[in-house]
Amino acid sequence: MSGKRVLIIGGVAAGASAAARLRRLDETAEITIIERSNHISYANCGLPYYVGDTIKEKSKLTLQSPQSFKSRFNIDSRVNSEALSIDSENKTVRIRDLVTGEEYDQPYDKLVLCPGAKAIVPRIDGVDDERVMTLRTVEDTLLMKEFILERKPEHAVVAGGGYIGIEIAENLIAMGVKVTLVQRPDQILPPFDKDILSEAHAHIRQHGVDLRLSTELKGIRSGDRLTAEFASGDSVETDMLILALGVVPDTELAKKAGLEMGIKGSIVVNEYMETSVPDIYAAGDAVQIKHLVTGDDAHIALAGPANRQGRIIADNICGMKRRYRGALGSSIIKIFDMTLASTGLNEKTAKAAGIRYDKVYTYSASNATYYPGANNMSVKVLFEPDTGVILGAQIAGFNGVDKRIDVFATAVFSKLTAFDLIDLDLAYAPPFASAKDPVNMAAYVITNVIEGTVKQYFWYELDGHISDPNVTVLDVRTDAEVASQPMKGVQHIPLDSLRERISEVDKSKPVYVMCFSGLRSYIGYRILAQSGYDCYNLAGGYRLYSSIMRDLDYVDCSRHPCGEKKE
Repeated sequence: MSGKRVLIIGGVAAGASAAARLRRLDETAEITIIERSNHISYANCGLPYYVGDTIKEKSKLTLQSPQSFKSRFNIDSRVNSEALSIDSENKTVRIRDLVTGEEYDQPYDKLVLCPGAKAIVPRIDGVDDERVMTLRTVEDTLLMKEFILERKPEHAVVAGGGYIGIEIAENLIAMGVKVTLVQRPDQILPPFDKDILSEAHAHIRQHGVDLRLSTELKGIRSGDRLTAEFASGDSVETDMLILALGVVPDTELAKKAGLEMGIKGSIVVNEYMETSVPDIYAAGDAVQIKHLVTGDDAHIALAGPANRQGRIIADNICGMKRRYRGALGSSIIKIFDMTLASTGLNEKTAKAAGIRYDKVYTYSASNATYYPGANNMSVKVLFEPDTGVILGAQIAGFNGVDKRIDVFATAVFSKLTAFDLIDLDLAYAPPFASAKDPVNMAAYVITNVIEGTVKQYFWYELDGHISDPNVTVLDVRTDAEVASQPMKGVQHIPLDSLRERISEVDKSKPVYVMCFSGLRSYIGYRILAQSGYDCYNLAGGYRLYSSIMRDLDYVDCSRHPCGEKKE
């Protein structure tokens, strides 16, 4: 492709990656980037941390500048420039200089569309107030930081509990701003299942955020202060309001050019990142891709996939025939000092895709418990019931979450089974892990389920079993545990007394065993099962059940058997 003209629309993750890779492959190519904002190659994911002063230097937000791209890569980066229209027949793009207003036609041999996505702004009253903001670009970030430093707001409403909403809430708290976070669904972070989020919901509230789930922003009234109005009829007075309701592909340019469009208005591309129009490629948050597990069309707006797609486009322009296989949606987020991570399928996506699955919950330490700093992490893994192929994983914890989710992501990508994960030789030393790593532990439980060594029941079935006179719910926690966290309507025999008191358990009824985390109840299960009892083990234990019960009825959960009182 020597000497050909490559025009790239959008200079952030995918666009900048495509440009740099192109130059490394072909020194003679004429590469031009058109970027609407005043910055290229900036770190979208770092923007909330600049607001919160974790990242103190503005220059740290940009990985490259137009000048550095020119000097290092000989790439012409035109910021403050907007692509208005594409003439695919004559291979030109109409460009407007946003500073001078000048318009001109830019020719290309290959066109790469990386326009990204734009923040969702609802059509409600009051969104035009200067105190209502989004956080998508460097310019948005600088405006928000300036507002906080100059106006010194005491309170902010954050509408939206996705990644940006959670991160900006945390960083506003760090700046001394009180925060009300509202989320229309009944959970934050859609890539996760609600059960694994129960601890995170509590953690957010413990750090001072007024978290309101199942709450929809319906309007904003302007005055000396803003008033955020909700669908429930409630309202909150605030000094600033941040819209973090998600993003949609910014694809009006592609649509006008007649390119085939997909879900959420994204650009349809093939495995080579080619669009429906010859010599036009697309990548990043604007494109429709395949989910690696389901094979279904998906829109996954994450930096990792965007960067890989940009590189693949450069390779294909240079004749290397690289394929983009799809994405798992692997993601991770810091929530104050807590970490949540996910990869592959959750229960919602598995059900929507019609995929059969089973699940396990484990509660494992991040490193050897006798070494200082060990923290437990909650692990949920989905797998194929017959084969044990890993379909997805979600983890909530503190230390070591990142490396475990990456192992699970590799397992999902490679279609490894739980039997494979048992044999993984993972690095161990007391400061870093346990001899039985949390990944290995989850695999042990999965293989036990598949091989029939244990039968499970789940937190949402416990209440029904407690009220059923035809079954026995057996609590094998210690006397001290039961005294501090009582359960009504269950039989209690501490695990260490079970063998000598096993005759007290009615053998004519199914026995549903429970403990705090599911480990001791598994041992109790094995004792009972080998004595001829029909028994089941509570996956995730009382720990998971009580956490979810508190989350389900945050104000008053006294109706639940856990006996929790109004907080």
